[in-house]
Amino acid sequence: MNTLPDWLQSLRFDENGLIPAIAQDAADGTILMVAWMNAESLAETVATGHAVYWSRSRSRLWRKGEESGHRQRVREIRLDCDNDVILLKVEQEGGIACHTGRRSCFFQRLDTTGEPRWNSVEPVLKDPEQIYR
Repeated sequence: MNTLPDWLQSLRFDENGLIPAIAQDAADGTILMVAWMNAESLAETVATGHAVYWSRSRSRLWRKGEESGHRQRVREIRLDCDNDVILLKVEQEGGIACHTGRRSCFFQRLDTTGEPRWNSVEPVLKDPEQIYR
């Protein structure tokens, strides 16, 4: 018997019980990061109004900002047409979403002039050594 509420039962989680979640700046639309959620993390996100993800590397809930202080206040939650991707429109506290100290995790752009290579195109706003102690 499935005890999940109807709104969670309609989601298409993968074989590991996870669904990708895109965090987007609610004000300007910048994609800040992509992470994973399970039913528990999504339910806690809804209950608290702050983003909670599932950390695959730590195998536990990851309350965004629990170490860095850079929490994400959730303004809106959307679901894609296949019910298998979540979009969180967030207000990024501290202006830093990436563990590298940048605003967004998507700070590398492919330069295709000559041999293709990745270039960092966003500045480090705060040294990660000062964020994670």
